[in-house]
Amino acid sequence: MNKLRLLPAILLTAFLSSCFTGVEYTPRVGAREVKRENITVTPEDTFLAGVTDESLGEWRPGKRFRVTNDKIRLIFGATASPYDSLEGKTLIFTGAKEAPSITGTSVTDISFTAEPGDGRTFVYRINRPIAKVKGQGPLSVPFTIQESLVDDARKLMDGQHYYVLTRTWRDDSDNSLNGRQFVPVTVDSVTPGNDIYPIKVSFTDERGTSARLFLHPGPRSYTPRSFPALFSFTNPRLKYPSITDDMWDKIINGRVALDMTREECRLALGAPREVDRGADNSYIREVWLYENGIYLVFEDGILKLYRH
Repeated sequence: MNKLRLLPAILLTAFLSSCFTGVEYTPRVGAREVKRENITVTPEDTFLAGVTDESLGEWRPGKRFRVTNDKIRLIFGATASPYDSLEGKTLIFTGAKEAPSITGTSVTDISFTAEPGDGRTFVYRINRPIAKVKGQGPLSVPFTIQESLVDDARKLMDGQHYYVLTRTWRDDSDNSLNGRQFVPVTVDSVTPGNDIYPIKVSFTDERGTSARLFLHPGPRSYTPRSFPALFSFTNPRLKYPSITDDMWDKIINGRVALDMTREECRLALGAPREVDRGADNSYIREVWLYENGIYLVFEDGILKLYRH
């Protein structure tokens, strides 16, 4: 192993050993304990909570589904061939009926045609009677996105102005891009996303930079990429009037600097993966550990050493 790569860790160990001489208590805590706060329901939490897939009972012939992956052939059984290329195409719902299985139990056959296509019918079989399928609530077809879901999100979001809460922006393929957080953006379009995050939001910031974010509708706890985790209706800067403009510019760009407070560092980098706490006769010290070897060392809540 390259000894130079070990140097930062060796230096940190030496620093902490000297710092924690006479330590009285050194608990190790997780990210959740870095900042405790009362969780309240916000307008952002409920904004897309009603945007969901429709139940089978709500489907009507002509309902459209965007195919996200050619693996959809697997759910169509003998009605699809290994050579069918359906990714990127649109499936049109034509109907659903109850049928007997080879064991005599009742199953539900859901039929689709492809657009564009050759007129063939693809059948997705669910091993439950149709009454139970209709009564189960929202129904998702694997490897597809219901276009009605995207339409509902588009009606709410298209052309709106928000503040983006993450620096991890995305391109059209959901690859990571370096962006800025807590800055105003305008939504340019809302289109189908991918298997996991069905909504793709294209936006432009106040500098004219365009990017994408992929999200799943629903409340904050439903998915790490929900609307309230990615966007705010109001300027986050207003919550922190004591933070200087210079420090806020660093926070926006995900940078830290000596003499930052713990709150400023948390805003800049997010919650740490792990926290080590200790105290001696002079200081209360904390070490925040992040992925990729990033660490922050605080004395009495003020940043005194970091690797970023």
